[in-house]
Amino acid sequence: MAYDPRIHHRRSIRLQGYDYTQAGAYFITLAAHGREPLFGRVQDGQMHVNTLGKMIAEEWERLERRFPSVELDAFCVMPDHLHAILVLADRGVGGRRAAACEEFGAPVVRSIPTIVRSYKSSVTQRYQILCGRDAPQIWQRNYYEHVIRNAAALERIRRYIIENPARWKG
Repeated sequence: MAYDPRIHHRRSIRLQGYDYTQAGAYFITLAAHGREPLFGRVQDGQMHVNTLGKMIAEEWERLERRFPSVELDAFCVMPDHLHAILVLADRGVGGRRAAACEEFGAPVVRSIPTIVRSYKSSVTQRYQILCGRDAPQIWQRNYYEHVIRNAAALERIRRYIIENPARWKG
């Protein structure tokens, strides 16, 4: 049976017409499947990652090596999600208008959706090597993203990420 995009269409939560290859800072939140506390626990306001939580942090830190245009800012692994600021640097690559919603099987180089998809895939692959192909699903489908538009917003979001474990009520 051939792929029919009308059958598998999902409504995009991305900004309509926004160029997700554009240099700038992006606040990203990736949630665990079913919001299960798969990545560790918070105790006394401190996050204690488990093996999967450690993999999630390691793979996030590898993004700068995998994608030359990526610079990492604040990030925090929480029991059931990851908060992070990802910066796309203007390094003279890209330069074309990226679709707000990528087509199936057609990733857009240096775009936020491609970077996030690649990241989630690499974590899943490492986890399956450790636990076998029957390992439970890690990620909730899709992710939350917010374009950070100014320095004040960047500082506010950094503080939110850093203070997240202390506010945890999980």
